[in-house]
Amino acid sequence: MPLIMVFAECGLELIPKQIRSHPAVKKNFSSRIYSSQLLDNTLHFSAMKNLKNFQKRGRPDITHVCLLNALGSPLNINGNLIIYIHTINNKIFKFNPEIRIARNYNRFKGLIAKLFIDGSIETETSKLITPFDGSLKDLIAKFENPEIYIFSSKGKLVNNYEELFPKDIAKNYFALVGGFQKSSFSKDIITLSNKLISISKHPLDAWVATNRIITYYELTYGIL
Repeated sequence: MPLIMVFAECGLELIPKQIRSHPAVKKNFSSRIYSSQLLDNTLHFSAMKNLKNFQKRGRPDITHVCLLNALGSPLNINGNLIIYIHTINNKIFKFNPEIRIARNYNRFKGLIAKLFIDGSIETETSKLITPFDGSLKDLIAKFENPEIYIFSSKGKLVNNYEELFPKDIAKNYFALVGGFQKSSFSKDIITLSNKLISISKHPLDAWVATNRIITYYELTYGIL
């Protein structure tokens, strides 16, 4: 069974209207350049300070690196990985496993801004990024026998792949990894499962956790 990986509460959004008149935003914003329309902590920090929950917002780079690692993994290449991103504003998108995400950060930002503006990313022959109409709870309900793991440094420490992913083709394993910089998962995320899991004695960057989770799953099913 494929591993279903969800990058949850990702710091991805268009620049909110209430801060578009701020000098830090106006300096770089252009209606003709998609990448300039995405909220980015590096460029807009001084404008973001009054936004609600600003610590978790404006970090496209985290999702970018996580996606590069996940999409480039043997698990994905082998057809055994399903990837969703869930944003801080509760938008959910599914990624075609064959999509080639730009290595260049600004091009990635442009892709995500275009996604938010157009609603999806498609070519003449395939759908690359498609929206899911519903909540994470709704998404999980679409899969039979879901086993939901929420990965956090505050969770129960699991230090081997056989304990984390017992080989069971009857289950659909969900791995939820936070796509934000600071703070913790919201209550809405935590209540999705009672399985809060840690995979290191140390707090890990999201992309490091992504690599380790995928590697554990590859080891379980002998995918090289």
